[in-house]
Order: sequence, then structure tokens, then C-alpha cells
Amino acid sequence: MKAIICTKYGSPDFLELREVAKPVPKDNEVLIKIFATTANAADTRMRSATFPPLFWLPMRLMLGFKGPRNILGLELAGEIESIGKDVKLFKKGDQVFGSSGMGMGAYAQYKCLSEKGVLAIKPANISYEEAAGVPHCALTALHFLKKAKIKNGQKVLIFGASGGIGTFAVQLAKYYGAEVTGICSTTKMEMVKSLGADKVIDYTKEDFTKSGETYDVIFDTIGKSSMSGCKKSLNKKGFYLLAVNLM
Repeated sequence: MKAIICTKYGSPDFLELREVAKPVPKDNEVLIKIFATTANAADTRMRSATFPPLFWLPMRLMLGFKGPRNILGLELAGEIESIGKDVKLFKKGDQVFGSSGMGMGAYAQYKCLSEKGVLAIKPANISYEEAAGVPHCALTALHFLKKAKIKNGQKVLIFGASGGIGTFAVQLAKYYGAEVTGICSTTKMEMVKSLGADKVIDYTKEDFTKSGETYDVIFDTIGKSSMSGCKKSLNKKGFYLLAVNLM
């Protein structure tokens, strides 16, 4: 099969198309023929090895010192070509989408994933390309909002509402019944409103910490705020969430 190999850390110039061995599913795995994948911020960080200083050594130990030891790519959508003998949740021909996590490998024609991994049937009303862009950011947004025990009637502020995690955070917060305020740039305000935000703040014109408004949850999806700066905008027992995303 063909795959995109990263020969060493650095620029996209170190990505090469090569022929590699096609994987064979284990007893509890499915073999997915990949129709779509993504190149998100996490892939960029792993390709270029741009990690915070504290995490530089752990991430190099995990990924490889001179270059990534595995094929890159976290998200995928495709069709199951074959299954291991113990697989019960999926069958050949199923259209699926999911995430390979730190196993990566989605920049290839095929990938094996455990049937109990981050894998689900693709909804019929979305394309493979649309499905491939969901798992990483959507699950990150859901993880953090659940940590805040989000519930109906809360006031939630999403910083970076037009970004990958932010767009899902806005929709999920609305799903849970929250009153959502999104923060983004001027050109993205209408898009954030279309996602369901009750109010949108243009960060180039207004500092939300000086408005006097308070929130039950402040979710910084891009890591550009500080807890000390946001503290006065939190209600008593409110949650401050900071998505420091290494992946």
C-alpha cells in the first residue's frame, strides 16, 4: 500500500510518498480502507516536534528521536475491508470513522484499529471527508466540557469558538442546554452564530474580562488566556478549562 512517511522532524518537505507493507488485522481488529484523513494542528506539532519544553523529552521518547517512527495521521474515515475472527461490533463493508490516537497511521491507504477503539459507524448523511474531521477535536471538546459537569441553564464562554475544538464546544454546550457566548475574530462571528452561540464577542474589539459578565464555565480552546485573568469572570464554583493540546 502507499503511505506518507515523515523521514525526520521539520517542515512538510520531509514527507514522502512510499510503498509500505499492508497491515493485517489481529483477532480483535478491523482493517479499514481509508478514503479520507485530516492534517490538523496535532499532526503539525508531531511532524515538526514543536512541543512545550517540559514535554520535549517524553514526546520524543514516545514518537522517536530523529523522526516519527510511525506513519502520521490521527483521524480517518473509510470502509472496513476485513475483520479479525473475534470482532463482533463491525462487519465487512461497514462505513466507519474514528481516531487512531498515538498509534497514528492514518496517512496511508489502510489502517487496522481495535473494534473497541475510537471507531464508529459513519452517519449516512455526511461524507467521508466530513466524518474524518470530527473525532479529534470533537472528543477533546466533549472531554473538557464533561470535566466541568456542564448542564442545562449554565452560562458558558468558549474562547476560540471558531477553531477546531471551539466549533464543537459551541455545539456541544448548546446541546447540553447552556447559554453560550463565543469569542472569535470579526470575520468568524457569523459562522459562530450559525453554530448556535447565543452571543458572540469580537476579541479584537472587546475584552470579555472587563465586561462585568460572569460565567459558570470558561473554556479556552486555544490556550491564549490565563486563569488569573479569567478568575473575576467566573461565578462562584465556576470552572476554568484550558485545552493544552500536545497531540
